[in-house]
Amino acid sequence: MDSQRKIRVAVVFGGRGPEHAISCLGAGSVLRVLDRDNYDVIPIGITREGNWLQVTDEPERLALTDGELPTVDAVAKPDAHVVPWGYQGDASVVASAPGAIPHILGDVDVVLPILHGPYGEDGTIQGLLELAGIRYVGAGVLASAVSMDKEYMKLVFAARGLPVGRHLVIRDRQWRAAATDEAARRDVMSRVVELGWPVFVKPARGGSSIGTSRVTEPGQLATALDAAFEHDPKVLVEEAIDGAEVECSVLEGLDGGPPDTSMPGQLVLGGGEEWYDFTAKYLDDGTGMMIPAPLPAEHLARIRQLAGQAFEAVSCEGLARVDFFYQPDGTVLLNEINTIPGLTGASYFAKMWEASGMAFPQLVDRLLRTALSRREGLR
Repeated sequence: MDSQRKIRVAVVFGGRGPEHAISCLGAGSVLRVLDRDNYDVIPIGITREGNWLQVTDEPERLALTDGELPTVDAVAKPDAHVVPWGYQGDASVVASAPGAIPHILGDVDVVLPILHGPYGEDGTIQGLLELAGIRYVGAGVLASAVSMDKEYMKLVFAARGLPVGRHLVIRDRQWRAAATDEAARRDVMSRVVELGWPVFVKPARGGSSIGTSRVTEPGQLATALDAAFEHDPKVLVEEAIDGAEVECSVLEGLDGGPPDTSMPGQLVLGGGEEWYDFTAKYLDDGTGMMIPAPLPAEHLARIRQLAGQAFEAVSCEGLARVDFFYQPDGTVLLNEINTIPGLTGASYFAKMWEASGMAFPQLVDRLLRTALSRREGLR
């Protein structure tokens, strides 16, 4: 990298996954706070169809407007495309230098991926950037893939002795068999009944509560499974845990130090929702967070400790948000880790760091500086 020029940052957002719009919201917030005196910013949007576009640097168009969520199309430049592979429309192959990606991505110093869910948070873009030898913000391929897949995430947590709730996995082939085989159907139902009612049914590799249902009795289970299978051929069924939802933000430690953890926050539902669904997360002004969570000091310390342990259990890097259930008797259960949490200034990831003394612009700058300081090669 030429020390005489600005650091060139590609902000990649949108994507093929169901959280496309949430990714766009995060990109708008990040583009608003990036210091243009230090960074040369290149916004790149991935459409829902998977096309890579160089887009306009107009973060105001990547905002929630009159209840409408933004898309990459809102900032797309006419006829502008990014070609991350050596392929052109005439089917000829364009050679590039070893380990490099042609066109814009090969010219950047660091990539900030704001891609939630499948095709972005799951190790896919991380693998692409690893092949190209391009530094990027956040977790590597393994940590991204494991953390995205709730089945294996919980297996890793349990293997490390971290407390998780009871759950089971149902695959689409099992559910298809249950449609015609009464014994298979009884087997699925009996496994779920063992968890007790209610349960939560969710795509194993989803986010933002998309495709997730709260099921209170057996007659609702088939509809909930069908809804989850629309998004993923593997579905998680979890026991409903009686407790407050508490979150903690984590950053990779500086200079090889242990992870830094924020002050934890407790979610508050203000719109009458029974649980923290998509509407409560993004569209309900009544939803909020108490920071710090109104818990005993020793329990807050325990949550922060577990957040750091979860971060290291999956070999995470860069950033994460770790979610917990805090039960009335003081028991803390680990729910999940998000390796690319919401990155708007209003997201709880950012708000918990703000309450801990780090403003959003400084938070984004730290993420980039951490990525740039990482050595090349195997992570």
